Order: sequence, then structure tokens, then C-alpha cells
Amino acid sequence: MTNKKAVAEKLLQVAAVKLSPENPYTWASGWKSPIYCDNRRVLSFPFVRDFIKSELCNVIFEQYPDAEVLAGVATAGIPWGAMAADQLKLPYIYVRPKPKEHGLGNQIEGFYSAGQKVLVIEDLISTGKSSLQVVDVLRNVGAEVVGMVSIFNYGFAIAENAFAEAKVKYTSLTDYTSLIELALEKRQVTSEMEKVLLNWRNDPANWKGI
Repeated sequence: MTNKKAVAEKLLQVAAVKLSPENPYTWASGWKSPIYCDNRRVLSFPFVRDFIKSELCNVIFEQYPDAEVLAGVATAGIPWGAMAADQLKLPYIYVRPKPKEHGLGNQIEGFYSAGQKVLVIEDLISTGKSSLQVVDVLRNVGAEVVGMVSIFNYGFAIAENAFAEAKVKYTSLTDYTSLIELALEKRQVTSEMEKVLLNWRNDPANWKGI
């Protein structure tokens, strides 16, 4: 079982996760957010990268032993899926948001067969919409999706409901709650700030900042 706070600490250590309640970030969706998660940054730090890779492989080995193929989500999930597949000696594919507009027009890159048990490797889960679109793509070609593993999960109710409706099991190495608890312990945020951060998660679409 992964140590969520240990993973969160590594993300904070390399500034892959940044907390800024006073000056919130704006997501592509238009949501205002007091947190920004960029796990691509971890790739530049070999020892932290190796730690995250090991945690990822442990979860796959323990919780998804039936997985026959790993599928990375383009683009941020591609390197993590590739590293885990190499470590576990499993076949690997990756899935684009949409088919290529030239060449073979592939949306799924790599070799796969209908009926194979596929585990999706994702960078992070927010609303779950884009992550579950990948599940749909794989199911449409006959894959049996056994679940999804991500590095980080915001823990939105909308995502939990979406995964339940799609009947997809998912596991995250760490999550928003663990991160905020750790930040409070390390005195990176105050108890008042903690309340602000947790309130954002309850209704991110309508949060306007402090």
C-alpha cells in the first residue's frame, strides 16, 4: 500500500505541487484554483522520479496483478506508463486525446489485441472526464480495462461519481487531502488557510479565491 504523505512530500519537495490561495491559478476550464499540480516536473529529478516509479509499480503489482498491458494517457501519463511497463516487463501502449491527423491516424499507439486486460496509467485525476475518455477508447477496441492508477487525485466528488458510473476502479499514489494535511504539519499553510483550501475542493467551479 502506498504511503500517500510520503508521495505528497516528494511532490512538494520538487515543487511539482504549488499552493497559492492568495494568488490562485486559472485552469484551462476557467476554474480558479489555489493549487497547481505539474507532475512533469518530477521527471527532472532522478531520485524523486525513481521513488514515484517504484510506488507506481508497487500499486500495480499489489492491486492490479491481472493487468496484461499498461496504457499511458497522452501526454503526461506516457513517461510514467513507459517506466512502469519497463520495470514490470509488461507490454505498453499509449492513448491520444484524438486520432492523429496524418500517417496511420492512430489514436492508440503500440500493439494490442482485443480482450487483453489493460491498466491505464494517468498523471492526475481532476474531474475524471479526460481520463475516462481514454477508458472509452480502449473499451471500443475490445480491451478489458481493469482500472486506472494516477500519481495525484484532487478528490472531487464529480470524479468519484464518474468513475463509479463507468465502473472503473482507480487508485492514486497521493491525493489532495493527504497533501493539505502534510502542508499543515510542515507549517506551509495555517489552519485558516487549510479551511480555504478544503472549501475550494467542495465547490471548485464557483470558488473565486480568498
